[in-house]
Amino acid sequence: MISGLPMAVPEPGLPPRVRIHEVGPRDGLQNEKAVVPVEVKAEFIRRLAAAGLGTVEATSFVHPKWVPQLADAERLLPLLDGVAARLPVLVPNARGLERARALGAREVAVFGSATESFAKANLNRTVDESLEMFAPVVAEAREAGLAVRGYLSMCFGDPWEGAVPLEQVVRVARRLLDLGCGELSLGDTIGVATPGHVTALLTALNEAGVETGRLAVHFHDTYGQALANTLAALRHGVTTVDASAGGLGGCPYAKSATGNLATEDLVWMLDGLGIDTGVDLGLLTATSVWMAEHLGRPSPSRTVRALSPQES
Repeated sequence: MISGLPMAVPEPGLPPRVRIHEVGPRDGLQNEKAVVPVEVKAEFIRRLAAAGLGTVEATSFVHPKWVPQLADAERLLPLLDGVAARLPVLVPNARGLERARALGAREVAVFGSATESFAKANLNRTVDESLEMFAPVVAEAREAGLAVRGYLSMCFGDPWEGAVPLEQVVRVARRLLDLGCGELSLGDTIGVATPGHVTALLTALNEAGVETGRLAVHFHDTYGQALANTLAALRHGVTTVDASAGGLGGCPYAKSATGNLATEDLVWMLDGLGIDTGVDLGLLTATSVWMAEHLGRPSPSRTVRALSPQES
């Protein structure tokens, strides 16, 4: 068993601090077949915040018919009073925003697609129709003083359409930002990106007038490329990285999507690069072991397994 932390050896040119946008309670759990009790979800979020994660995406206000795992959003948020973290929530439409605002949510996100096939599968709309749906949601949220994040899925590859042209991603990304999203998370939903592809997309977005500071990255580890892709993004200047505690997650509408980048694996790499995250890796690992016990299976995170005897 490996113990402790990696030796910190900084790489010149990398950001001194990275904000981890923890998505485990929402994106990580949404694909679980067995419903996780709301009290367990609340404790999961409290433990993640206690481990130093300053942003924990709590839930989604999607219709319960589509994602039964998150049907308890109204019950969950009141259980999180006093949690010392930002607690953004996903709102798919105007009704979702109304429900979130009624519970005092201060940060929301909308979830778009760079491809027509996934827009149809996930939202039952074309890309343009989905953007039209988001426009009043983003406008109302901003008018109410809420921070708005945009997710853009299928930025690198689509299970039906194959490789996604850079210009196609840039076009939809620009439109989401123009709607008023303050931050845009670029999703490699099926995990097919490679470092050169990441750099090319970030460069294309910059050339289209998108500042790197408004971008986050969201990688899945289907082909073991998530950390390499993250490092490419860091070298480009990205400072916000999405990750899921214990490597939980996938995508219910893209069956080839495996788990998200594990937060522990990300923190191990960032600690080794001397990059500050504010996260206590020991507490985070213990949290993922605890959640894995509730889910009845070991964590897929390599770091969790290396640091935890019961996971090895």
